[in-house]
Amino acid sequence: MKVVFERLYDSYHHELFQFIFYMVKNRQVAEDLVQEVYIKVLKSLDTFKGDSSEKTWIFSIARYTTIDYFRSQKRKRSRIAEFFDWHEKGDSLYDQSPLPDELTVKNEEMKLIYRNLDKCTIDQKSVLILRYIQSFSIQETADVLGFSLSKVKTTQHRGLKTLRKLLTENQEKEGDA
Repeated sequence: MKVVFERLYDSYHHELFQFIFYMVKNRQVAEDLVQEVYIKVLKSLDTFKGDSSEKTWIFSIARYTTIDYFRSQKRKRSRIAEFFDWHEKGDSLYDQSPLPDELTVKNEEMKLIYRNLDKCTIDQKSVLILRYIQSFSIQETADVLGFSLSKVKTTQHRGLKTLRKLLTENQEKEGDA
């Protein structure tokens, strides 16, 4: 089992980390979630039937682990927001940590695309990251997300359309400024 795990780790670790990092935009959280994914992989390695490729199986686990993280964060923010009356002071919940694009991407257009990716739905964001950042095929993306091929294509199309609209709006705002 150790040999199998080491092979999986060596084969997919970098891509897996990138996928989660692009989703959560925080290096420490991404590292923690990657560890959580590998724990789940180890626990379920003996039940893997091979119905899909190892890659799609691992990325599917990563996707659900990341979604669970987002859900837990939403619940925490909700509890904090209920505890404090944020509107009274005019404050808002804002994460002060730098975005990954500010740390790693120097190209201004890529920064803009990356920021606007967050304005897409979670499905659109997942599809676009897998297809264009991770270079997954449509079939691999469908397998990871548990979508049909047509849903991947539709979600990809709508995600690109949303990004294009957001980028156009941003260019118009910059033109006015």
